Amino acid sequence: MAQSVLPRWRGFNLLEMFTTQSSGDFQEDDFRWISEWGFNFVRIPACYTLWIEGEDVYRLKEAMLEKVDRVVRLGEKYGIHVCLNFHRAPGFSVNPERKEPFNLWKDEEAVEAFLFHWTTFARRYQGIPSERLSFNLVNEPTRPDPAVMTREDHARVMRRAVAAIREVDAERLIILDGLSWGTEPLTDLVDLGVAQSCRAYAPMGISHYKASWVGGEDWPEPTWPGALQDGKPWDRTSLEAFYQPWIDLAERGVGVHCGEGGAYCYTPHHAFLAWFRDVLEILTASNIGYALWNFRGPFGVLDSERSDVAYEDWHGHALDRKLLTLLQSF
Repeated sequence: MAQSVLPRWRGFNLLEMFTTQSSGDFQEDDFRWISEWGFNFVRIPACYTLWIEGEDVYRLKEAMLEKVDRVVRLGEKYGIHVCLNFHRAPGFSVNPERKEPFNLWKDEEAVEAFLFHWTTFARRYQGIPSERLSFNLVNEPTRPDPAVMTREDHARVMRRAVAAIREVDAERLIILDGLSWGTEPLTDLVDLGVAQSCRAYAPMGISHYKASWVGGEDWPEPTWPGALQDGKPWDRTSLEAFYQPWIDLAERGVGVHCGEGGAYCYTPHHAFLAWFRDVLEILTASNIGYALWNFRGPFGVLDSERSDVAYEDWHGHALDRKLLTLLQSF
């Protein structure tokens, strides 16, 4: 049974609030082009420190919050669903650029800050329908580890956050990333009635070839089929097995979406396109949508700086037409 809770959203991650140094200055042209090209979804991975004063997690910068407001308005203007995500939440991020002063999964102080920020957005956007806006609570919680975050820690924090948001806005659509960096479904939270988000980066040998942040500089040049993960070559059958738990989750009545996926600019283009076609065929067969990481940049359809692509000029940007055409066909 195909996923039927969520629309089959198709779109991109926009990174104007991605890091502690981000400007928050989203470009309207991005929304215009995404819509004109037939897509209907953007995910906004955001860093909470952008809208706080200094280190005070309870003092908010209205000017930066207004930039989030603008994203929501642009989504409405161009018929694009906006998914607001905390890529850096109080006490947790997979991005090592900043050391958090507390641990979201262990420290009550961090949990209280997390709830404060999400309920702030819940109040701010109360009345905006979930067809237009969803909350993706925290990006890619890691693999459970007793010292950092157990499965029980994660479930406890997510349950509290969902309850706090629903106390303000009972109708808000909430999405949780899977454990182990978005790869493992949250079967213990099915009863919450929230949607869940997977990833399209497996095998890592093709998606993160030469990516320094995961140690990919010395990995062998990937082919498809044949790219490696944990030393083992993958093929279409491996991909089908990887996504089967997510398909099983959808069959239990849980909304499933693939919130991120793609390949770094050093991956040979022909291998990337062949692999990603298989990914999209598998997801689409179960009515699971996707969001490419990213729109503009080294994983994107614009300005990716791949050395093996014949780019097309698009209003001063370098457009990867082959990748765009692939995405449009799903």
